[in-house]
Amino acid sequence: MKLIVGQGSCGIAAGASKAYKILEEEIKNSGANIKLGSTGCIGMCYLEPIVDFIDDDGKKTTFVKVDEEIAKQIVKDIVASKVDSNENVISDEDKEALAKQKRISLRNCGIIDPENIDEYIESGGYKAIERCIKEMTPEEVIEEVKVSGLRGRGGAGFPTWFKFNAARQSPGTEKYLVCNADEGDPGAFMDRSVLEGDPHALIEGMIIAGYAIGASEGIIYVRAEYPLAIKRLNIAMAQAEERGYLNKDLFGEGKFKFSLRIKAGAGAFVCGEETALLESLEGNRGTPRPKPPFPAQKGYWGKPTNINNVETFANVPFILANGGDAFAAVGTEDSKGTKVFALAGKIKKGGLVEVPMGMTIREIIFGIGGGIAEDKGFKAVQMGGPSGGCIPAEFLDIPVDYASITKTGAIMGSGGMVVMDETTCMVDMAKFFLDFTCKESCGKCTPCREGTKRMLEMLEKITEGKGEPGDIEKLEELGKFINSASLCGLGQTASNPVLTTIRYFRDEYEAHINDKKCPAKQCKALLTYTIDPEKCTGCTICARNCPVEAITGTLKEPHKINPDICIKCGKCYEVCRFGAVSVE
Repeated sequence: MKLIVGQGSCGIAAGASKAYKILEEEIKNSGANIKLGSTGCIGMCYLEPIVDFIDDDGKKTTFVKVDEEIAKQIVKDIVASKVDSNENVISDEDKEALAKQKRISLRNCGIIDPENIDEYIESGGYKAIERCIKEMTPEEVIEEVKVSGLRGRGGAGFPTWFKFNAARQSPGTEKYLVCNADEGDPGAFMDRSVLEGDPHALIEGMIIAGYAIGASEGIIYVRAEYPLAIKRLNIAMAQAEERGYLNKDLFGEGKFKFSLRIKAGAGAFVCGEETALLESLEGNRGTPRPKPPFPAQKGYWGKPTNINNVETFANVPFILANGGDAFAAVGTEDSKGTKVFALAGKIKKGGLVEVPMGMTIREIIFGIGGGIAEDKGFKAVQMGGPSGGCIPAEFLDIPVDYASITKTGAIMGSGGMVVMDETTCMVDMAKFFLDFTCKESCGKCTPCREGTKRMLEMLEKITEGKGEPGDIEKLEELGKFINSASLCGLGQTASNPVLTTIRYFRDEYEAHINDKKCPAKQCKALLTYTIDPEKCTGCTICARNCPVEAITGTLKEPHKINPDICIKCGKCYEVCRFGAVSVE
């Protein structure tokens, strides 16, 4: 018998480490023969902490939202053979949501112990690199990746085989491999899950890629804000070296030896752009380089360099172990395989999902994500992070593939899905993402440095009730110019959240500018709070909670709000028990 505790960052934040200690104590006190282990995140972050019980017959029972008391009860139920009677067993609905997924890059996350190489090997790990070294030439490896149809999962969706081949064909014997694990999009945590839950998949994928392009050294550029990921990567790398997969002649064939190291980034979003990342790796300030030359031609220290993200590399061992056709059999004609998405925002079941390319947005958000929190109306989903765009409800039934998403004005990106409900102000949402991009601009090129600042100023003016006719047209004109004239991908996509919200929610911009109203009732400067004298009972609760004494009135008599004093904090609206306070 075995108990396995999910200890990814989400699980630990929810109390998994405390639950682990309680389970450890209870097992010891009970004298039961129960092994205790850890794993990464299975993706159902909304149910954390999650604990799996595997009995002697291999049957698995999953417990969710395990606090200290539930942890104690689990051990008692195991000892009493009453596991199925526990109230915290996972529901059939949540089981079904997991069953709808197709897990390839996340195949081991939440299943194996990420700090135990034996469990990775038992799951088929390092068989793919063995096949490559013993049976295939580098060119044949690249061809297998080509057959798979794998495209880069970091944002642009460029064919992976082409990037491999470009680096291999570039002249020179000194070549490098770089993993971009600088995951900086708000609401994105796809790569972190792989790093924390299955680090050996990344390591094996990079060894295979190194063999394919002829690089003997690899670097994982991971953001320093991922301490658990870095810790587990270091453990996995040490284990891989001990077993002969790193820094040694692989399988004694005399063909290939590969080394790997970690570089912790300082958290600059622009370093997610590949040339800015290379500048940072070389010890310089992270600013982009003009292209061409591309990294495959002239990258790290001027040498041919292949750069892909974590999810891309994590797919490579599966492809080489099972054949490119197996991967290509999943997905659509244009977009093969699966894609990992981070569901965040106004959604019931936030977390990670991995689905076949071609599944509709509706099925992901409602079929797997459980729909909108508090059963409110769906308004839009932001895809592609600050570089992406807002996709409205009218496109809920489009398939999630590169071409279809691009047609909406958004991009696939690395896989963030920020869900918005009917209470979201789309002008304010555009302002949020542009504020992020403006702050993260490296400042090297004028269109991005100055243009994003001017756009942000206009959006701030509009949300403060100071918008003027013609502002929308100015935003569109400036946004298109910034996208076309900026040096790197950050600036070239910085205006997308603004342009897509104008495209699909122009009426909200017009309401802010022309009517000085926020339809979603989120922009404070455009709100007016009033008290209906017919509904007000004079209970005084609003006056007692007003932080600036803007509400006057005597006991059992209707109250009034002084608009000149009111700071529009909304406290009166929250505390009124009779629905007397309204906001417009």
